[in-house]
Amino acid sequence: MNGDWLICGRDGRLSVYLPSGDAVLCRAERWPGGPWDAARRVGGEQRLHPVLAVGQGADRYAHLVSWRPTKPGESGLVHSTHFRPRLAALDWNPVGHPNKSGDRTGTPAVAVDAEGRAHLFVRNKGGGLSMLGQKEKGGWGPWRDLKGRDVQEVPAAVTGESGRVEAYAAVPDGILYWRQEEPGAVPVLQEAVEAAVRPGTLRALATSAGSTTLFFVDDTGDLCAWRPGDKPVPLLAAAGHGPVAAVRCALDGYDCTLLAQRSASGRVAFAAYPTEQETAGAWWTESGPQLPADAGVALTTDADGRVVAAALSPSTGRLFLTRRKAEPGLALEAWREV
Repeated sequence: MNGDWLICGRDGRLSVYLPSGDAVLCRAERWPGGPWDAARRVGGEQRLHPVLAVGQGADRYAHLVSWRPTKPGESGLVHSTHFRPRLAALDWNPVGHPNKSGDRTGTPAVAVDAEGRAHLFVRNKGGGLSMLGQKEKGGWGPWRDLKGRDVQEVPAAVTGESGRVEAYAAVPDGILYWRQEEPGAVPVLQEAVEAAVRPGTLRALATSAGSTTLFFVDDTGDLCAWRPGDKPVPLLAAAGHGPVAAVRCALDGYDCTLLAQRSASGRVAFAAYPTEQETAGAWWTESGPQLPADAGVALTTDADGRVVAAALSPSTGRLFLTRRKAEPGLALEAWREV
């Protein structure tokens, strides 16, 4: 899974998305803070490959992207919009292939601009990054080759506080960064920086009016932060091997960035620091039960603005959840399986 698979919907309910066999499933709260419904299939009966990208716009709608088999040896991308967790999502809509035809080229990423238009990013057959964007009055524009070489499989897409879409991708010994120069424009390659990135660890977050921050694990095992225009800085040693989850939240009146990662011990590790102040330092605190090796971790804030953390194992379908307590610091409720 790529993106924020734990989200708070327009109606205040939390929901999670996960690939399962040849389908994507959704689980949602019956009401904000209430019990959870059983998993439901999303987007109709279309058979899918086990890959999923999720993005959410300011309107709180979820945009889902996956690959589907089309004929032997070939696949195409599909998109669905889920307006509210308790409603059925739209059927999967074919949106094509970055090279017109062929097999899967990489894991997609999706971000949604201020006007609610989804932007889909995926590596193309030539090793660059391609993008497909929704048009203002419906439908999709043409595929755009954003260039780049030897792009790794899992890019990161993010919408800045300006409402414009940005994308990051790792390449051998570096990171590439694209940004829309105006709303609705094709993102342009803006910057490249030297960095040795562990594959599959990119996570981007809007952190101020003018900046997004990319988090990644480098080849020495450090969790690093990079804002374009500067150099990457090591924040702390990674707790584990997979990607981190990140969310901005208010802790004791301060604007903080909270990070979470499945640790080497199998539990969830948390670290927080003042947003964009990496020099303040951060340290991990572990919480919750031991999780399967394939478990992912996600963060969001609920309808009351409280931090929510989820851990989900695709192989078992088991979902664990915790919320921040209504007290100072980052005290969490006991983890519970839902």
